[in-house]
Amino acid sequence: MFTGIITDIGEITAVTRKPGADLRLTIRATADLSSVAIGASIACSGVCLTVTSKSADSFSVDVSGETVSRTAAALWAEGARLNLERALKLGDELGGHIVTGHVDAIGTVERVEAVDGSTHIAIRAPAALAPMLAPKGSITVDGVSLTVNAVEDLPGGDALFHLNIIPHTALHTTLGSATAGRQVNLEADVLARYLQRMTSTRFTA
Repeated sequence: MFTGIITDIGEITAVTRKPGADLRLTIRATADLSSVAIGASIACSGVCLTVTSKSADSFSVDVSGETVSRTAAALWAEGARLNLERALKLGDELGGHIVTGHVDAIGTVERVEAVDGSTHIAIRAPAALAPMLAPKGSITVDGVSLTVNAVEDLPGGDALFHLNIIPHTALHTTLGSATAGRQVNLEADVLARYLQRMTSTRFTA
């Protein structure tokens, strides 16, 4: 379990292809890894992964073919930068919102523009996620807990949602380098996810 408050930006320094579509990644971090245990969970741009080995400044994780197929592909290449967050401990401050580290969909950045010192980002979400988006609701983008400013319903069922990225968030996450056309991992608010399931089954039963 996570909160979407990023504590470090890591960089993939090595990618090893395992049998099938599975990958093993080595990720260099700037944060202190001394207290990170083997088997611990770390959210890597919104994906909950398990630490399989580590050194003084790097750790390794295995990414299953299923995870690769359901997340933004460009994240799993050598040189890619990842938003990192260690798992929440009981008693920690809940600064963002409850994040599971399970990606619901892949979104596409449509627009990025500077507005009054901050950055406005518009992201297209697929139809399956659209009902779970609401103005002033929470959304996780590449592991970052954010508040939805507005939602536009698009023909075909997709939705365009708008975010305001303050300078601090732009500086301390990979969203500061977002450009149009980039794919991002999206995780809906967990409450919205369950409400959507409950309402859809109620009306189809």
